[in-house]
Amino acid sequence: MTIFSKLFGKNKVTPQLPGRDEKLVPVPVPALGILLLNLEKQKASPLTMQEVIDARDKAICIMLPQSEKLAMDEKRGYRDVDLEDIWASWLAFRVEASAG
Repeated sequence: MTIFSKLFGKNKVTPQLPGRDEKLVPVPVPALGILLLNLEKQKASPLTMQEVIDARDKAICIMLPQSEKLAMDEKRGYRDVDLEDIWASWLAFRVEASAG
């Protein structure tokens, strides 16, 4: 069961924009990866899985069409963490951020 089905039930209906057939996806604002990097810097030690999950669960999101989310990622030059696979995505994001 995904976090979204836990929050919004098991209904598989995906919100749609009027006149568009494009799926809407949640997008954290600001980017969750950057928030997690800042939390880790403040903590001065690696975040635990539970801390990452808690930050994800408290993140403010907007709903955007998938194509606009991809365009936003491209414009800012990196892909944010995946909300569904947050722990593995966060670990990869950390490695990429520290290499850059």
